[in-house]
Amino acid sequence: MNSTINSTIELVNKNLAKRYAAEKRFQVYGILSIAFGLFCLLLLFTDIISKGIGAFTIHYVQLEVTFDESVLDINDSSDAMQLALADYQGVVREALKKRFPTVTHRPERRRLYSLVSNGATYHLQDLVQEDLSLLGQTRTLWVLLDDDVDTYLKSREDRSGPFIGRLKSEQIEWIESLYKEGEIESRFNRWFFTSGDSREPEMAGIRGAFIGSLLTLLVTLALSFPVGVAAAVYLEEYAPRNRWTDLIEVNINNLAAVPSIIFGLLGVAIFINFFSMPRSLPLVGGLVLTLMTLPTIIISSRAAIKAVPPSIREAALGIGASKMQMILHHVLPLAMPGMLTGAIIGMAQALGETAPLLMIGMVAFVVDIPTGITDPATVLPVQIFLWADSPERAFTERTSAAIMVLLAFLIIMNTLAVWLRKRLERRW
Repeated sequence: MNSTINSTIELVNKNLAKRYAAEKRFQVYGILSIAFGLFCLLLLFTDIISKGIGAFTIHYVQLEVTFDESVLDINDSSDAMQLALADYQGVVREALKKRFPTVTHRPERRRLYSLVSNGATYHLQDLVQEDLSLLGQTRTLWVLLDDDVDTYLKSREDRSGPFIGRLKSEQIEWIESLYKEGEIESRFNRWFFTSGDSREPEMAGIRGAFIGSLLTLLVTLALSFPVGVAAAVYLEEYAPRNRWTDLIEVNINNLAAVPSIIFGLLGVAIFINFFSMPRSLPLVGGLVLTLMTLPTIIISSRAAIKAVPPSIREAALGIGASKMQMILHHVLPLAMPGMLTGAIIGMAQALGETAPLLMIGMVAFVVDIPTGITDPATVLPVQIFLWADSPERAFTERTSAAIMVLLAFLIIMNTLAVWLRKRLERRW
């Protein structure tokens, strides 16, 4: 009898030891999976940041600029048209010739002039239009350098050597001369945050795409959230349980898994071809993203409504509240944290979408900053796509920087969703 009990205890102990060992292995596998995921995420962020951090600075050169009215071709300084069309590039060239008087041949001068960005002329134009007393005077100014020069200067300390690109040997000599004399300086790249897209990498910015994204998301939120919540309330509180509502539920769940490009094709067919709406508008982009986001908001809102205990409904109806009063005063306030969380996550998903917006023409080259939902615009993901396809190396830097801004925007939106859920959540 004792031997039987002892053998049983030994068998149980062996099985327990195996179970404990299996549990520890399972925990180790889980920790390794999390560590691997965090490592991949860290690797991704490190790669993006290392490539994009340089886009937040840009190099300027110091020049003695003389605002000669004969060079500017201005006869009447009170004429706004003449001030706008003046030859500001000419005064920059004169300043470069004064700085390098030994450069006399026309091909060499063309290469010398190419060191300065075309954006320098816009800076000089703004200065003159703000202060007409500059005409006829000589000022020491910092003007923007070309993207090839900026890329060369940023890569001077690279182990593999500086990136020369399209620069010639004499151009490198001029750059080094300016750098050693302290006439080249690295400054914060305000162009990246204050300007729209540009053919010149040193002047390209994300402001237009950022405002276009905001306008598109505002249209999406204004349409998808009320419609999604109303649909969820109807399906959970009013709709009878029959095969039609079952069919609607299945279709909503299926729509949440449809590839986003299908919604782009639907937007082209309905909004552009049928309703003849213009392409590349935040209004059209918002309508397309509304179609894509609605299933997510409906599903999350239904889950939030289901999470409200039945006793809340019964108590409200028991004290004489109508069904509408019960929904508006009791169910929706308790379900609102989950609804808002689902809506913000849906907006974050919509913010990162590119394919449906490419289909409706938001891939257009837009320089002007949009001021409304009916102005031509692009969005951050599409802007990143356009820059990634550009051959200039400086656009690679700006592509990574734009990705950093987009990731920061997404992190803020998801953090806001978590904060709202914790802030508005009620426990019962």
